[in-house]
Amino acid sequence: MQSENPLVADLVKLANAAAGTFAGMTREARDGARERLREAMGGMDFVSREEFDAVKAMAARAREDSEALAARVAALEAKLADRA
Repeated sequence: MQSENPLVADLVKLANAAAGTFAGMTREARDGARERLREAMGGMDFVSREEFDAVKAMAARAREDSEALAARVAALEAKLADRA
């Protein structure tokens, strides 16, 4: 049989309320910090991984095209040099 001591019951209620309040404060602090970080990062120019990969592929393709054009120009210049 459990005794009903009002002092113990009040202390248990107080501890439960404090635990709930602490948990709420923790969630609120975490959410606030996350929001501040999001605002700070929003002002910076970051790109997504997909955008970065797309631009990287475009640069590689442009480099290949440039090398191919340089080879064609060298071949044409060689032909002109042979004719002269």
